[in-house]
Amino acid sequence: MPRTVAYKAQIEHLSVLDENGKLDAALAKKLGKDLLGDEQVLMAYEHMTVCRQYDEVAFRLQRSGRMGTFPQNKGQEAVAIGSALAARKGQDWLVPAYRENAALFLHGLPMHSVLVYWMGDERGSQIPQGVKITPLSVPIGTHMLHAAGIAWASKIRKEDSVTLTYFGDGATSEGDFHEAANFAGVLQVPCIFICQNNSWAISVPREKQTASETFAQKALAYGIPTIQVDGNDLFAVYAATREAHERARKGGGPSFIEAVTYRLADHTTADDASRYRDTKELDAWKAKDPLIRLRRYLEKQDLWSDEQQEALEAKAKAIVQEVVKAAEEMPKPEITDIFDYTFAEIPESLRVQRDTMRTTSLGQDPRQAGLGARAGR
Repeated sequence: MPRTVAYKAQIEHLSVLDENGKLDAALAKKLGKDLLGDEQVLMAYEHMTVCRQYDEVAFRLQRSGRMGTFPQNKGQEAVAIGSALAARKGQDWLVPAYRENAALFLHGLPMHSVLVYWMGDERGSQIPQGVKITPLSVPIGTHMLHAAGIAWASKIRKEDSVTLTYFGDGATSEGDFHEAANFAGVLQVPCIFICQNNSWAISVPREKQTASETFAQKALAYGIPTIQVDGNDLFAVYAATREAHERARKGGGPSFIEAVTYRLADHTTADDASRYRDTKELDAWKAKDPLIRLRRYLEKQDLWSDEQQEALEAKAKAIVQEVVKAAEEMPKPEITDIFDYTFAEIPESLRVQRDTMRTTSLGQDPRQAGLGARAGR
């Protein structure tokens, strides 16, 4: 028998706004007249600027010993806010990793919660009632399984809800990603997988952790529609997410978006990227900074000025100062919380420990601590 082609595919790349702030007007019109209005773009730029200030201050908090560690979002803000703008606040779910602050804040997470979390206080993971966001997920890739499950539950309940989940390029090398994608594809759940391809899985470069030419093509194995976009282009991210969102709501199942971006800072404050990353590469990506790109666009549209920029920067500093104050002035948790918020009905032995602050049960029976031999002397 002759050889024939069993499967053939191609991956589209979408870019609407270049690094000089020039918009492809024809493409933007083709994508939809309401792609992004002036008010939305202005709001997005202001929000991204506040989040960039938040990043810088969080870095200083860590360096001054006021916070344990922090993963900066710097350089990846367009992915977060572009996708979040295409989702519905309070109706769609956001299932984040730890570099999507702009999206989380836009959908209702108090800004001080993230600082509280990285200060080592689990109350930072308390999501307010009505805010459809899951806590930050540091383990790489595990939360994508949760996203697929949430989307499946929405489908079973016939809810008008779409789940968006974010992860880095390195997470696609984890088994959890493949399980979540397979599950989502087979059950056709309303879930959007957003891969932030920033070229580095901590210190491992893209080419050493996958042989795939794109990350988008990994979705094809699971029957999931996929696209690659310029992740520093707010318009492209928004357009791709909106298309995936519409598909999910119509019963078309999951989608995969590979957003090509770059982290302009270290992986976390515990990392030193200069040990493994070429400065020329970093400088090239600094020129593609999503904030600079969006400001250039606004200036070309006569929607922005130096005076407005100065006022915005002052506003951002004031906002972040208040956020830091709220985080640092949170009352300390009670020692008894570890007992009270673990059990619905606390066992008597632990109730005694809570009330006396003594391990009474160990004192009564030393064998529980492996001291039987000594206790029998």
